[in-house]
Amino acid sequence: MTRDMLRLDALAIGTLDAIDLEIGLGEIVCLSGASGSGKSRLLRAVADLEPHDGEVWLDRQAQSATPGHVWRRQVMLVPAESHWWAERVGDHLPTPSDEDLAALGFEPEVLEWEVARLSTGEKQRLALLRAVAREPHALLLDEPTANLDDATAQGVEAWLTERVRKRGWPTLWVAHDRAQIRRVSDRHLHIDTGRLRAREVGS
Repeated sequence: MTRDMLRLDALAIGTLDAIDLEIGLGEIVCLSGASGSGKSRLLRAVADLEPHDGEVWLDRQAQSATPGHVWRRQVMLVPAESHWWAERVGDHLPTPSDEDLAALGFEPEVLEWEVARLSTGEKQRLALLRAVAREPHALLLDEPTANLDDATAQGVEAWLTERVRKRGWPTLWVAHDRAQIRRVSDRHLHIDTGRLRAREVGS
């Protein structure tokens, strides 16, 4: 079980300027903001996928001192549109439990499916399972339930938040839905004119 804090130290990218943020063990920080405000770019910077100023720390480990592929295994980004490189679903996943599959609305047979037959929502759920199965140290989630209906989204939220709390993963979760933010977040930050501003959870 990993127990590492995630910290942004004067991180700057695009219009976002000198962001300082600390996310504790098992804490979920929801991030909102207008389209184009920099939410996805911020996640990509934290995942070391875009050049940026400032530093990101995982406990005492600096992003700048860590090879990119090693960092991204530890600080796992689940983008809004997931990437798939093999034809078969099961080729992307360690053998998941039937319980986890069922919680996300799947039967074990999904592992034999071709990726090409998956809907956008199915890809989104399986991308979350893929990320969690790799046992990262922190999670970066870019609207992870955007393509799901309300009932399915709430089931995924319950499954995901339980794992975040149990494993102690600091989590930065981009979300727009106020009801979702109320359900899952410990803190709500909103991007406004290049700054992160605290908001009441659910506002």
